Amino acid sequence: MPFSIAIVGRPNVGKSTLFNRLVGRRDALVSDTPGLTRDRRLGEAEIGGHGITLVDTAGFEDARPGSIPARMREQTEAAIAGADAVLFVIDARAGVTPDDKAFARLVRARAKPVLLIANKSEGRIGAVGALEGYELGLGEPVAVSAEHGEGIADLHADLLSLLGLEARKAARRSEDAGPGADAPGSDAPPARDRPIRVAIVGRPNAGKSTLVNALLGEERMITGPEPGLTRDAVPSDLAWKGRPIRLFDTAGLRRKARITEHSEKLAASDAVRAIRFAEVVVLLIDSGRPFEHQDLTIGDLVASEGRAIVIAVNKWDLVEDKQKRLGELRATLDDTLAQVAGCRLVTVSALSGRGIDKVMDAVLDAYEIWNKRVSTPELNRWLNEAVERNAPPAVSGRRIRLRYITQPSARPPTFITFCSKPDDVPRSYIRYLTNSLRAVFGMPGVPIRFHLRKGDNPYDGR
Repeated sequence: MPFSIAIVGRPNVGKSTLFNRLVGRRDALVSDTPGLTRDRRLGEAEIGGHGITLVDTAGFEDARPGSIPARMREQTEAAIAGADAVLFVIDARAGVTPDDKAFARLVRARAKPVLLIANKSEGRIGAVGALEGYELGLGEPVAVSAEHGEGIADLHADLLSLLGLEARKAARRSEDAGPGADAPGSDAPPARDRPIRVAIVGRPNAGKSTLVNALLGEERMITGPEPGLTRDAVPSDLAWKGRPIRLFDTAGLRRKARITEHSEKLAASDAVRAIRFAEVVVLLIDSGRPFEHQDLTIGDLVASEGRAIVIAVNKWDLVEDKQKRLGELRATLDDTLAQVAGCRLVTVSALSGRGIDKVMDAVLDAYEIWNKRVSTPELNRWLNEAVERNAPPAVSGRRIRLRYITQPSARPPTFITFCSKPDDVPRSYIRYLTNSLRAVFGMPGVPIRFHLRKGDNPYDGR
């Protein structure tokens, strides 16, 4: 088991910047806005040849019980309790503040090994402020600049010493760590031991974080009635029926015109990024306000990015006539998201945990369909039958000939058909072929890429 290190400190001292520097990727959102990080974010780093799990946390703040800052603090305290050691970060430019002293006492009370980090130590002011860290009683401060990478080598050495480890030659590791790694779309066969990337998306206050907590079986994400609590696309790992899953809880997506705060713009951008690098997307909608314009916009984005989609209707325990409402939702879904016709629609109550097994079973089914391949002979037999049933319209009195079809890739299923006049084939006929493909070869709920190319003319040049 790798060592776990919690990065803690008051707001805006650069914890997320340091986290990104150590893991070697821009996973955590970074901004001058204090309190941008709210949930715990885990990342894997290799330091001195050793794998180490880093936990980025929200800033320590004194707050009244039940408030958002109080819930953030509970998440940070949980991270400290589960960590093997703590990196306590202060702002060297600001020097030691009363809040730093208060939270240093709290960290010392946890009896964890602590390494004091004086961030933003570049320049004369930062160097002087770093020396003030001695008064916290946490040992010698390590002066670094997480933004510019200064002092990181010293930090690595001190961290290994704190954990009782020795530096060794780093081994090469190929690891699928987050939404920024290995974008889907390659035709490599998926390994069963690699986590399936699943993004939970939807409008604000649809219950995404509550659903993630129910799946994980712990209060991993901050939840509450306030919309917009989640900001980072936070990954969490679990196993479902023997398959490793990496869940990404994302910020609620509103219409662009309503997004004014810089922090919300960053959160929305991170949510869209999670969709682009996911393999299956669970679109969570509110049963009280189903399939509003923004729900359909998000669904269209998922389809355009080529991801498998599952529709989950949350707060189903509040619905009165369940059978009638389910029929209405299915009819609306078929009319409004025709590009992923036949996608699974499941009902769930994230708060009580009812229906979460149906959600994950639908995710696994959608993932298998998304990776599906059809042999070329089967495809060409289908093409001949489809053309016999409904031939393409003639152009200027001449028939359009569809000669050959093949599937060059999956993830999502992609097909290329060679024909005599690809530019003249109407969109309605392409939809007919796509829907027929979906029905005959059992590919509901995933976008299908159907391309037409001009085939070689055997009489050209004669």
